[in-house]
Amino acid sequence: MSRVTNAVSRRRKHRKTLRAARGYFGGRGRLYTVASDAGKKALEYAYRDRRTKKRNFRALWITRINAAVRQHGLTYRDFVYGLKKAGVQLDRKMLADLAVNEPDAFARLVEVVRAAS
Repeated sequence: MSRVTNAVSRRRKHRKTLRAARGYFGGRGRLYTVASDAGKKALEYAYRDRRTKKRNFRALWITRINAAVRQHGLTYRDFVYGLKKAGVQLDRKMLADLAVNEPDAFARLVEVVRAAS
């Protein structure tokens, strides 16, 4: 009777892990144990950063809006308050896009805010 081993499934598991770790630096891309740890850590970072990305983008949009609004002599706080008062329902993503790509349209928005205040 021959001895039963787990060789085939182990090789498959190792190959799958090492393929996922392709491009990693040094042993992280070549050695199974190190690659396995690096892959697990990468998945943890990916999970965490999918949530962090949303915060980072909101902060970026607010920074862009603030910079554009200050060129017109207002503060971000007063601008957002004025938008709410004027009944303008644009989110920060759209406002930041207007500020960067359509400065004339953004200037008109600032005038609407001034009129509402």
